[in-house]
Amino acid sequence: MSAGAGAGNGDGDEDKAQAGEPHPAVEELLLGGGRAYTRQEIAERAGVGPERTRQIWRALGFAAVDDDARVFTDADAEALRAGERLIAAGLITEESETMMARALGHHLSRLAEWQIHALWTWAGRDPARPVDGAALLEHAAVLLPEMELLQRHVWRRHLAAYAGRALAGAAAPGGHAEARQSGDVRERAVGFTDMVGYTRMTRGLDSTALGRVLDRFETLTGDVVAEGRGRVVKTIGDEVLYVCESATSAADIALELTARAEAEPDLPRLRTGLAHGPVLSRFGDVYGSAVNIAARLTAVARPETVLVNTELAGELAGDTSYTLKVLRPVSVRGYSRLRPVLLRRGRGEG
Repeated sequence: MSAGAGAGNGDGDEDKAQAGEPHPAVEELLLGGGRAYTRQEIAERAGVGPERTRQIWRALGFAAVDDDARVFTDADAEALRAGERLIAAGLITEESETMMARALGHHLSRLAEWQIHALWTWAGRDPARPVDGAALLEHAAVLLPEMELLQRHVWRRHLAAYAGRALAGAAAPGGHAEARQSGDVRERAVGFTDMVGYTRMTRGLDSTALGRVLDRFETLTGDVVAEGRGRVVKTIGDEVLYVCESATSAADIALELTARAEAEPDLPRLRTGLAHGPVLSRFGDVYGSAVNIAARLTAVARPETVLVNTELAGELAGDTSYTLKVLRPVSVRGYSRLRPVLLRRGRGEG
């Protein structure tokens, strides 16, 4: 890989970089080849209609391109053919392929952004030296297989974990029938936890300090949710959304999050809303009234408190590990008389 190819000093290369197009050496490294085909040509090579390729391209989150622009690669054709093979096998439909593409594009674009940021930070770690484009590409060429190995391993570990839960659910009485009737809808507990006063706090922090707070928050919530056998669905700035198979797991996680945050002097206080009910799990996200109620309860909770809905309180009733106090109804968006229940640890509990 020559220095000229890596640094991109030619006027044409600079114009492409300013237009958001990757340098040819970058495309060769990441895609195994440069842009060679128009939409019609890639559709013919993959055996997929042009409109279908446009639909999938948009779902993946990439910018719209002209039909006569040569922006597609051999790797794009192979990916389209892979989708067609999954459809032919009956694993997915054309509709679910689009939804799958949208989910993949959403999650992997965030991962790619972080990875490029990490690589760029490494390249500019010495402010006294300009970034060497050739060295950066050579470094990326060495690290790319390692990153792919880690991603593949984590993906397969998650596949194994979800497969185990799916098989356990199918083995339960009525498991297959329930799956056929309701798809991915199951009774679950949903939790929202956010940092109180986050907006006010960010006004006095520089980007480095803010990054440390967010890192600590995500580490704390990720650790506690994992220890409690829950699953983090997503983080949204100062808020984390998680789900659990049982109300007791969600309650223990919420109370533990509150306790640990109290011991963190540099972390704002937390508050949590929990709800139990039917939850639709779809392409890595969750939907349903329980999700909405948990969010509303979080918004009205006081610092260092956990509010739950009456359904979740009913699941915990009689368990001396918890104390429950029914509060006055509140009016929130979408619910005119939402009745919160204050959750605390039971007497003698840590």
